[in-house]
Amino acid sequence: MNVNLQKTNAVDGKLTVEVVESDYKEKVAAELKKIRRDANIPGFRKGQVPMSIIEKRFKKQVTSDVINQEVYEAVINYLRENKVDILGEPLPVNVTELDLDNKTDYTFEYELGFSPEINVELNKEIHLPYYRIEVTDEMVKEQDQALSGRYGSQEPIETYEGRALIKGNIKELGKEEGYVQAEGVIVAPWTFKNEEEAKKFEGAKAGSVIVYNPWTATEGNAAEIAAMLNVSKEEAENLKGDFELTITEITGLKPAEHNEEFFKQCFGADCTTEEQYLENIKKSIAAQLLPNSAALFERQTRKSLMEKYGNFELPVEFLKKWLVRRNNELTEENINEEFAKSEPFMKWEILSGKIGQQLEVKVTEEDLMNFAVHAAARQFAQYGMANLDEAILKNYAESLLKDENNRRYIIEQVSNANLFEAIGNAVTIDEKTVSLDEFKTLLEEASK
Repeated sequence: MNVNLQKTNAVDGKLTVEVVESDYKEKVAAELKKIRRDANIPGFRKGQVPMSIIEKRFKKQVTSDVINQEVYEAVINYLRENKVDILGEPLPVNVTELDLDNKTDYTFEYELGFSPEINVELNKEIHLPYYRIEVTDEMVKEQDQALSGRYGSQEPIETYEGRALIKGNIKELGKEEGYVQAEGVIVAPWTFKNEEEAKKFEGAKAGSVIVYNPWTATEGNAAEIAAMLNVSKEEAENLKGDFELTITEITGLKPAEHNEEFFKQCFGADCTTEEQYLENIKKSIAAQLLPNSAALFERQTRKSLMEKYGNFELPVEFLKKWLVRRNNELTEENINEEFAKSEPFMKWEILSGKIGQQLEVKVTEEDLMNFAVHAAARQFAQYGMANLDEAILKNYAESLLKDENNRRYIIEQVSNANLFEAIGNAVTIDEKTVSLDEFKTLLEEASK
């Protein structure tokens, strides 16, 4: 079998495969023998069907299959053995009809799009910025308030304020009979969507009588009204009038006291003093902000590398054809517009691939498992299930990796993280600490 590569230009080429009968004859014969051995044809014992009948029934299909397989393997092997780096897949120039009754020799032609040669050099002489967000006293104060509230307790208070809960007896107004009334309902005015209705409760005390409109307060959310008034959702949909609430009790959150027990609850047995507590808060905030720093580093680095190395030529017309053939939503009419949108992403994918090869970036099963375990921990934490046993997290992580879509997503995330970690190790990182506002400005600039 003769395979010949012809370069049209730096990024386009054509691969020609010439097939003669001797390239496939023996394999066709071998396949027909297998069919004869296993064929069940009425009137003949298994394995005893005359070869003439086998050939009459199966030879054309077998020959076609063998030729196509031989050509496919010839193309793949040629590209691999000659280290021809292509984009997409080889595209047949024409769909060759095999005239098996009259011909034994065939020529197949494929269009190729070559991956561009990019000379990327990353070393310690290259400096890239890495911005950390300053942990301010205000951030520490907010986190302290959140922790004090989380470990605090609900206690009766005299006057409604903040996020207090109001308990009382309620009665629907404007009706002489059939009105809704209930005792012991709980109302949280700070959740109201309408500010005017929420203001009616400011300064309220036990014994106060408040007239308000639940429909207006919730902007007509029947589910919220039903929960507030202890009625069904169907009943709530018709309750659009005013209600009178006689307050019997107001409970507010009493923040936890700063003591050794509280410090341990927040950060474990080793945290016993106010100083350690505040230091742990700063560390936890810094850790929460790290993903933002990583995201900015990725955007700025990607932008910098694309500006320096991204001006390379692509086999544009080849890629358009390839995309149209593999995506049913793309046509010759819309491919130009869609290609223009996707070209920057394609260029980054090519460039990042070259960088990954240079830096020998790899993704191991251990990397995938670590990512999946952390993802599982975050997911459980959203439901208030923190500090779960490692075995539980690992079992859940394994189930994530068994799902094809989840596994593909995790591979993409880990590959990206490993790539930028490798870039960071290859160059010189200049760390800088900036305010949150300065960070937001840098993020906006990097996104342009």
